[in-house]
Amino acid sequence: MTVTQATGFARYSITSGHNPHEIVMLRGSGCKWRKCRFCDYHLDYSKSEDEAFELNKKVLDCVEGKYPLLEVINSGSFCDLDERTIEYIIKTAKDKDVKELSFECHWIHRDFIAPFKKRIQDAGLSVRIKMGVETFDEPFRESYLVKGMPGVTAEDIAKYADDVCLLQGIPGQSAESMISDIETALKYFKRACVNIMTKNSAKIVPDERVKKIFVEKVYPLYLDNPRLDILLENGDWGLSKPTQSGKVS
Repeated sequence: MTVTQATGFARYSITSGHNPHEIVMLRGSGCKWRKCRFCDYHLDYSKSEDEAFELNKKVLDCVEGKYPLLEVINSGSFCDLDERTIEYIIKTAKDKDVKELSFECHWIHRDFIAPFKKRIQDAGLSVRIKMGVETFDEPFRESYLVKGMPGVTAEDIAKYADDVCLLQGIPGQSAESMISDIETALKYFKRACVNIMTKNSAKIVPDERVKKIFVEKVYPLYLDNPRLDILLENGDWGLSKPTQSGKVS
């Protein structure tokens, strides 16, 4: 039985392009914010550390070490992962000769980033932190998306995060606003991942008109930028999103 068959969706993939790396989608105790109006990924969580580790070990055992970078996502932040999983990530990276790890973190956990990075570095690995910002338009981000980052600027975020995620293709955005967000990300961060929203069970739904604007006016400007990952569809990296079909324990 494969990991996909065992879990109901794909949790391991290898990506190519500008940023070739392996990526794993693990399961943790769940996002502690859970208020973003565009997100339902927090449904992928486990109340049992034993069950979470059992699944995460299966996923991590798929890692081949094909590229120097392994990206770890878990529908939350790195601090939502259990201790055995963290140790197994480090072990896997060293066993497979992975040189660098990338983890996600929400702004509310920013004070955990420095000690966590030191822990990974002390293990002999490089580490990057990616933060979901969605947009640098703070009033729009907080009043509409409810991201949980009131008053936070790009300069503030750059003190903690190496990379950022942006969300585009949603109501209220324009070509100018999407370009502005991408340019800000490129100015302050090493890399950025632009996610075009896919419909899920959350309150905010994609705006097909805005998505069309992105494809016609924004995408051509950044298609070949080596510091940008652009995901036009949720599954472009080979992972399938969590569902509400009984896979949450």
